[in-house]
Amino acid sequence: MTLSENIYDVTEASFEQDVVMRSHEVPVLVDFWAEWCGPCRMLGPILERLAIEGGGEFELARLNVDDSPGLAVRYGVQGIPAVKAFRNGEVVAEFVGAQPEKRVRRFVDHLVPSQADQELAEAKSLQATRHFSEAEQAFRQVWEADDSNAAAALGLVQSLLIQGMGEEASQILSAFPAGSEWAVAERLKPLATLLAEPGKSQPDQDEDPLQAQLHQAANLINRGNLPAAMDGLLGILRVDKRYRQGLPKEALLGLFALLGDDDPLTRQYRDELASVLF
Repeated sequence: MTLSENIYDVTEASFEQDVVMRSHEVPVLVDFWAEWCGPCRMLGPILERLAIEGGGEFELARLNVDDSPGLAVRYGVQGIPAVKAFRNGEVVAEFVGAQPEKRVRRFVDHLVPSQADQELAEAKSLQATRHFSEAEQAFRQVWEADDSNAAAALGLVQSLLIQGMGEEASQILSAFPAGSEWAVAERLKPLATLLAEPGKSQPDQDEDPLQAQLHQAANLINRGNLPAAMDGLLGILRVDKRYRQGLPKEALLGLFALLGDDDPLTRQYRDELASVLF
């Protein structure tokens, strides 16, 4: 009888289902141990206590290496106790030997997603399924709680831009937090600048025809007609490759960054852009 439904014994027969497959749904810690191992008896209760405290944030699978030597060999266990953390079917972290509870707790904390991580994952899922308004609100909630969260800031900017909301996106980009997302954020700045321009919604009849075409491209982005917008930006570049210090080209590159390298529109229009420029 286990102390918790989140703590269970595994064998070679059950390992694939209970650990590898299960880790796609929730992190699983595997405690490689043996009856004769004194340090194992010290570490085991610490792991069990943390699993109970976690309330399902991760699960603890106990594997007796004497009963399942094949798995010990498979995962390179050379000393016990050995703890290996599985996520998405792979070992993502591990340690060997009995450790103080403080150190084990820190190990677990790094494995278990925080509330902000979970909210970000939900926001990214909404964005991936093209629920942009809902994604905007989800990213905004994380970012307003922590404006140093670069992933949330980038997701919010992307969700705003795909809806044609350049002004707020520009404000966020102007004070973008440090992080690995900064490079992508920089590529989005020209697109945000274009979408934030005053007068784009009602172009002046007397304005430069290329400027009117640029504003029309912004309006098309705002309406979600990205192919027509990209055609318009390419049309400007065919007339003047350096128009407004290259803003049409940089806005196109921003759209590519927004959609991602694998998007069909990115692949199609990147080739067309290359043919225009070179």
